[in-house]
Amino acid sequence: MIQGVQLDLISEERLARLTSMEKIRLILDEVMAGNIVVLEKGLSPEESSRLIEMTMMEISPDGFAGIEMETYPARSQGGGLLARLFGNKESPSRLTVIGPANQLKMLRKERDLISAWVSSR
Repeated sequence: MIQGVQLDLISEERLARLTSMEKIRLILDEVMAGNIVVLEKGLSPEESSRLIEMTMMEISPDGFAGIEMETYPARSQGGGLLARLFGNKESPSRLTVIGPANQLKMLRKERDLISAWVSSR
């Protein structure tokens, strides 16, 4: 049997076909199974908040330890203060890495790099 960690890379197209709750359930189910999930396009701020909220309800002392999540910052959309004030309120997030808190530790995050350490339990 192969030892290691499963890494699920989920495309922007697949995420676009799902409702917010379907995305959150997909991510939470995969992470609770011990998998690392990488989203090509991150979640909206509301979806991220809901994922954290649902994760908190699933944490148990002898079971699920929670999630570790990191996202690249959104690309600069250009424009000045007025464009940011009156433009799109949701800044689109980019690639997001999510995994079990007891297996995934983010070591470093920069504008174009996420460095993580993954254990196999």
